[in-house]
Amino acid sequence: MRKLTYFIGATIDGFIAAPDGGYDFYAPFVTEDYTPTLFGEYPETVSTPGRTAVGIADAPNKRFDTVLQGRGSYDAGLAVGLTSPYAHLRQIVFSRTLESSPDPAVEVTAEDPLSVVRRLKQEDGLGIWLCGGADLAGQLLPEIDELIIKQYPVVVGAGIPLFRAGFEPRAFTLTDSQIFERGNVILTYARMSPSTDADAPDALSAQDAG
Repeated sequence: MRKLTYFIGATIDGFIAAPDGGYDFYAPFVTEDYTPTLFGEYPETVSTPGRTAVGIADAPNKRFDTVLQGRGSYDAGLAVGLTSPYAHLRQIVFSRTLESSPDPAVEVTAEDPLSVVRRLKQEDGLGIWLCGGADLAGQLLPEIDELIIKQYPVVVGAGIPLFRAGFEPRAFTLTDSQIFERGNVILTYARMSPSTDADAPDALSAQDAG
């Protein structure tokens, strides 16, 4: 079965972007030892124009063949005239307000995201990349199998969080970590089983009681 991976950049305090959606504050941490890892291991997560600019336009998809976005994330590209930001992937945008797709290569749907992802997981292919944003990530949290967090060593205090969702602890296991020159890290987490989620509060209570 295909996996749903939330691959995203974030600050130490858990924000993926500034309140206005900007993320220029990440730029100082994109160093020479970091970009080869991003371009080499995750080439499909670079936008189509970006791939051309850095010389990886023909790089094969390694992990993902489908990308999911919310309206807010997609609008960031539209604002600069980019109607098909990931033309090398199947692109699905979830929106209840965007009546039609601005580009034939982009599928816009108002369907329940959980239903769509469960159907996608049954199809053949590579993994499914959740690109953002916070609202969509919150809705899809029950189906997220893996988190790959590009964590940058900066605290911003406010902004767009990793998830917008109700309080419901879900356990993940750290399976890999990569540390780079300026202190940014790529952290990979695998989703634990639902039974582990259910046991987690009891285990914490027992620790506190001890």
